[in-house]
Amino acid sequence: MKFAFVVPAVMALAVSASFGPHTPSRESVDILITGGTVVTMDSSRRVLDDGAVAIRADRIIAVGSTTDLVERFSGRQVIDARKKIVMPGLIDGHGHAGHGLVKSLGMDLDQFYPATEKLYARGSTVDFWRADALLTGVERVRFGVTTALSFFGGGDMIMRTDDAKYGDAYLQATKDVGIRYFLAVGPRRQPFPKTYTDWGGGTARDVPVSFEQQLAVSEALITRWHGQGDGRINLAVTFPTHIPAEHNITGAALDELKAHARITRALSRQHHLLFTQDGHTTGSVKFADEIGLLGPDAILSHATEFTDEEIAILKRTDTRIVHNPSANAATRRRFQLVELLDAGVTVMLGSDGVAPDRSFDMFRHMFQAMRYHRFYWHDTNVLPAGKALEMVTVDAAKALGLEREIGSLEVGKKADVILIDWWRPHMMPMNMPLYRVAYFANGNDVSTTIVNGRVLMRDRKVLSVNEDDVLTLAQRETEAAIRRTGLDSLRQTPVGFWGRSRLPKK
Repeated sequence: MKFAFVVPAVMALAVSASFGPHTPSRESVDILITGGTVVTMDSSRRVLDDGAVAIRADRIIAVGSTTDLVERFSGRQVIDARKKIVMPGLIDGHGHAGHGLVKSLGMDLDQFYPATEKLYARGSTVDFWRADALLTGVERVRFGVTTALSFFGGGDMIMRTDDAKYGDAYLQATKDVGIRYFLAVGPRRQPFPKTYTDWGGGTARDVPVSFEQQLAVSEALITRWHGQGDGRINLAVTFPTHIPAEHNITGAALDELKAHARITRALSRQHHLLFTQDGHTTGSVKFADEIGLLGPDAILSHATEFTDEEIAILKRTDTRIVHNPSANAATRRRFQLVELLDAGVTVMLGSDGVAPDRSFDMFRHMFQAMRYHRFYWHDTNVLPAGKALEMVTVDAAKALGLEREIGSLEVGKKADVILIDWWRPHMMPMNMPLYRVAYFANGNDVSTTIVNGRVLMRDRKVLSVNEDDVLTLAQRETEAAIRRTGLDSLRQTPVGFWGRSRLPKK
């Protein structure tokens, strides 16, 4: 019930006489960022000199000039952003859990994929997945990546969904770090059963796992974790990408493949989750459309050398695409970014994880994307820096179905904010901030990272977890996993590493 009080005019005059001119009190906010160059990425793409952002709980409640916001708000925590660029947190559309602990392993021996298959399915433990989540989460915080989507495994779709305990450990650790996250879970490729090794109690025990069991574990993780961490922790569903004609899948095997694909896709729709697939190329989109996998809640990674028909299918179904310009797939076949954008397809950028030879530094991937496409077209006007910035912010948010929540600094949106230090030699002079961010910045220039209104890193110090403990655990679990699988030889420098124009063929 609300009550209205009327103050008599005589009393009002008396109050005025006693206390002088009325000065409105300032509203209290949890965080007030002041004095920065604010790159809003809003619909007008405003850049505010001496700008400020006010945050209450997990939302942005004001964006404007420092003068105006300091008059309106008092911050319980005030962040001085002078000599800093303030912008939305970066979004990584495609990665792989587990990659943090297997960087470079066997990459010059054509053994990376077999190694990851062995490590993920046969050599990993609960502590392995906890360590990877902590390590890669801290790397993302340090590089200003506030939202990411990763597959729960890698290689040729080696998904660790044989038992929910692995996903539980991974998601709890990710929740502890504090980033916004989508973990894609689902089954492996045919045929089934697949063999996994359980090291519980320190003794290896091989376990056959069916398609039905992997789907049941995936659903258990969805039920238990989706929406946790104040909505930061999210699940997605994945199914292996297929081109039946290319892989000679026919008859009963093809019927089973289609049935499994439709059952898995139904799981994503039942729980209103994103559906994502890895490694799309010529022919795969047409097949995915024929069996009903596409739509605005579907995100396809890599997406190289599509036919004109397939690009039209993507537009018609409003399916979204992740471009991974630093990935090996982008060197083997061309990603048709210009054609996709001109057709009206939503495209975001992804890291493809940190193994074998990359990082979660989305500044690096923006730069790589611009060079990749300009070289192909022999045209420096291709992929302007502004479009590259959109592909890691507003376009990425749209691809994830979160355009009303993240991707720009606007009133009402989630407070996912980063500060970039540009008082550094490679970022000077302090002008043209959009160009400095797109062309010159790197992940180590990020000084402060805020997700959901919580400061995860300030002045380069990670606050949500103990970074030294994370690094110690990651090193320990890497060594243990390599020891369990006998893959130590893959860490050796190969013959042909030095003094040649190219590595010898294996």
